[in-house]
Amino acid sequence: MQRYFLDTTVHDGERISLTPAIYHHWVTVLRAEVGAQAEFVDDTAHLFHGKLLTLDDPATVALTAVPTPSVELPVDVTIACGLPKQEKAEWITQKATELGVTHIIFYGADWSVAKWQGNKVAKKVTRLTKIAHGAAEQAHRLKRPTVSYAKNLAAVLNAPHDVAVMAYEESAKQGEQSALNQQLQAVKAGQQLLAIFGPEGGISPAEVTQAQAANATLVGLGPRILRTETAPLYFLAAVSMVLELQQPR
Repeated sequence: MQRYFLDTTVHDGERISLTPAIYHHWVTVLRAEVGAQAEFVDDTAHLFHGKLLTLDDPATVALTAVPTPSVELPVDVTIACGLPKQEKAEWITQKATELGVTHIIFYGADWSVAKWQGNKVAKKVTRLTKIAHGAAEQAHRLKRPTVSYAKNLAAVLNAPHDVAVMAYEESAKQGEQSALNQQLQAVKAGQQLLAIFGPEGGISPAEVTQAQAANATLVGLGPRILRTETAPLYFLAAVSMVLELQQPR
């Protein structure tokens, strides 16, 4: 069943008018007819089934509250990625959303080849936010990730977090295997976890020192060297394995 997000709080039995964006996708593109049903998530992350009552624009939908499943990661995960080249930011945004990320930050790393010019940052963030919202609907999530830009690593380290890690290529080369698992095991449900990744050029020594001074732990992501667009996805999969799949229900 198709899922859509609402920007307001709704209640069981309420009738709402579809927004132009939802109307376009559900009625115009998917050709929904009167009686069709879709899932709706309001701004408090509660799930509803909506029955299409009219095809007028704006169309009317009747909402029925249904049990809300637990599909979000037990911790809020922020991934901070050094600006990648070409379309990799879109790839990271889409796939990280599917894997449960809460916040995505793209930052200007010391060794980033890509640069986001000041007059284009807002447009890029808007584009990536749209991708994240679409991926959240596709993945049937209850929350839509935020996407933002940070000028440098110092701004990233100011983001709210309880635990911070930095994926460091040299840690993997040196055979470090335990730090990531130790950090994930120590994270408690409801906490905020910040994970920092470098761009294609890697993380500079100055950034490593800066992260360590802010109490971020250097971690390896397995014995292989991962591309800049692969590393955040490996990390999010590890978070799910440790904090979701291995926990008693």
